[in-house]
Amino acid sequence: MNSSATSPLVIAVVGATAAGKSDLGAALAGRLGSEVINADSMQLYRGMDIGTAKLPAAERRGVPHRLLDVLDVTETASVAEYQRLARAEIDRLLADNRVPVLVGGSGLYIRGAVDRLEFPGTDPRVRARLEEQLSEDGSGALHTRLAAADPRAAAAILPSNGRRIVRALEVIEITGRPFSAHLPAPGEEQSVHPTLFLGIEVGRPELDARIAARVDAMWEAGLVDEVRALERAGLREGRTASRALGYQQVLAALAGECTDDEARAETVRATKRFARRQESWFRRDRRVLWLDGSEGAREQLEKHAWACVERTVTS
Repeated sequence: MNSSATSPLVIAVVGATAAGKSDLGAALAGRLGSEVINADSMQLYRGMDIGTAKLPAAERRGVPHRLLDVLDVTETASVAEYQRLARAEIDRLLADNRVPVLVGGSGLYIRGAVDRLEFPGTDPRVRARLEEQLSEDGSGALHTRLAAADPRAAAAILPSNGRRIVRALEVIEITGRPFSAHLPAPGEEQSVHPTLFLGIEVGRPELDARIAARVDAMWEAGLVDEVRALERAGLREGRTASRALGYQQVLAALAGECTDDEARAETVRATKRFARRQESWFRRDRRVLWLDGSEGAREQLEKHAWACVERTVTS
């Protein structure tokens, strides 16, 4: 299909980690003669390749991938900054009459890129105080406070994600409103551009098995050495990057807080929990068209996704 004959459209390929988003996104962008825009918050970081399952260049089907490797591990990623970068890439491709393909499992990043969302400003004094409390009390205590103030936000943020918990509490204090009030309720989302949301679903037992196999493969591919190198580059000081799944656990092992085997097992457990939260997030969005990504249906996944694209761009 020649995308130059279609109406403007954005495609977002979403779902849980290990569901197969990267491969499908590259396949669709290749058929459309377009580009992939990364929507995984941790793939923004240079050098964080193995632990984020960043698609190797040789497997990208010749498709340009944007917003990979744009931050150093010492920099803090933010949804507001990502929104600015992603929309610039989307607008560039649409101006060239090409279909942007967003790929990732960071739900708020996807929403920030394609939906009409405005993010409140910051207050350095409030932020500093909350970060001090995070350092003293830990993310669990702050997550409990967030759950009391804004249960919807707490349900969407991992108890271990101190940076996002601090941000949510900061917004609540600055605005006097729940952090979740700044997000449209399910069914009330408004996209900046017409957007086709394609979700890949995989049954829980199969997805859990894929996650365990992926973590084992990461260790075999040299994740520990990757973390050592990034530690020398300041990974421990990175507020966002240091909390990435796998990286956080390996850093703990390198510090002698656990064994290598314990770090690997905890990475599997934490990733499974994260995948469940991803599924819950995207299931709440009724715009998502779900496709079977199980092993038995893998050969048909691209075919079914392409049929959805054709129906959408020609309607």
